Amino acid sequence: MAGSYPYRIPPQQNGMASKILLLLTALPLTLALFAFVLQWRGGLNDPAGRWAGDSNKFPGMSTDSPSNGHSVTGSDCSDRLAQSASPTFPYYRGWTFEFAADTRPKICITTSTSAGLDQILPWIYYHKVIGVTNFLLFVEGKAAAANTSAILENIPGVKVVHRTKDLEEKQAKSRIWNETWLSSFFFRPCNYELFVKQSLNMEMAIVMAREFNMDWIIHLDTDELLHPAGAREYSLRQLLLDVPKNVDMVVFPNYESAIERDDIKEPFSEVSMFKKNYDHVTKETYFGLYKEATRGNPNYFLTYGNGKAAARVQDHLRPNGAHRWHNYMKSPNEIKLEEAAVLHYTYSKFSDLTSRRDRCGCKPTKEDVKRCFMLEFDRSAFIIASTATEEEMHHWLPMYFANRLDEFSAFLI
Repeated sequence: MAGSYPYRIPPQQNGMASKILLLLTALPLTLALFAFVLQWRGGLNDPAGRWAGDSNKFPGMSTDSPSNGHSVTGSDCSDRLAQSASPTFPYYRGWTFEFAADTRPKICITTSTSAGLDQILPWIYYHKVIGVTNFLLFVEGKAAAANTSAILENIPGVKVVHRTKDLEEKQAKSRIWNETWLSSFFFRPCNYELFVKQSLNMEMAIVMAREFNMDWIIHLDTDELLHPAGAREYSLRQLLLDVPKNVDMVVFPNYESAIERDDIKEPFSEVSMFKKNYDHVTKETYFGLYKEATRGNPNYFLTYGNGKAAARVQDHLRPNGAHRWHNYMKSPNEIKLEEAAVLHYTYSKFSDLTSRRDRCGCKPTKEDVKRCFMLEFDRSAFIIASTATEEEMHHWLPMYFANRLDEFSAFLI
């Protein structure tokens, strides 16, 4: 009988298996070592550290003045616009956002602003991302500074309009001065003057929008962001593309920021809680809790509550205040959006409290502020900012908002 013997691997196969095992072990280690050497020598970028290691601040994030009296040139703007230091707002490097010539609809936003780059740049970037093609900026104050304007003008699709003597002379001949719909605001200071300026600027923006072949125009402040909820791909262009052709104006109800502290630095990235507009609150909730929520404030919000509108650029279009558009020859066909909104970051920074004081020369008395401000909260804020110490203002603002948060808890998102 033949005996049984255990199976043995031939020596040649055993050696081959050992070599394969050694190769599989050494190869990953070699690749890892190679990657380490490249990164150590600066030959490989680590995506995780792309923003944090950038020592050049984004334009407007530094308060340092340009050294040696050097002015910002076009090439400087391109270089600076390609830099970012904010890990919370990773700006797109390049800022091209080139839209095809036949892209429709073409959307422009117009604004009257005196804000700095730290507020304007993220505002522009966000709206470019959601589909806005052009911006018409009527600038004063910080926004009109030479270096600021040079940077803004270097961004594709941005038109900067300074408040020059020539502009004022043109606006002095506007037909708006002969009409009644804005007459109650004429020749009054502060907020009333601003409202008239905004309307006159909007009138000129309509002319520019037609020259640029725009389809839609929207007036927005630089403390407001459009929120195209309900649109595919979170796209403002898609939202307006789906609007029926017979609609002339689309209203975005406004949501108002609910601030919980006074140390906000970057509202667009730090504020996340808003009071929903009553148009987006169920009637049962709104009317059932109306008295508890408003507590004698019929405006419901601290500031405005009637939203902002987008209008089709067409013949005879005119502004109807800062929040609406109208037409000289017909009553516009208007719809109100059921999901999309304007996010209003009102008084979100402590500096917003003091800036209104610095821009208005009214006396901080209950009687005098009535001729300067339309809304009760603006009046109260101006008096506090003009008469209280900084410590008292820091105490007043969060206390006021804390009380309002309790009032509006049923309407928060």
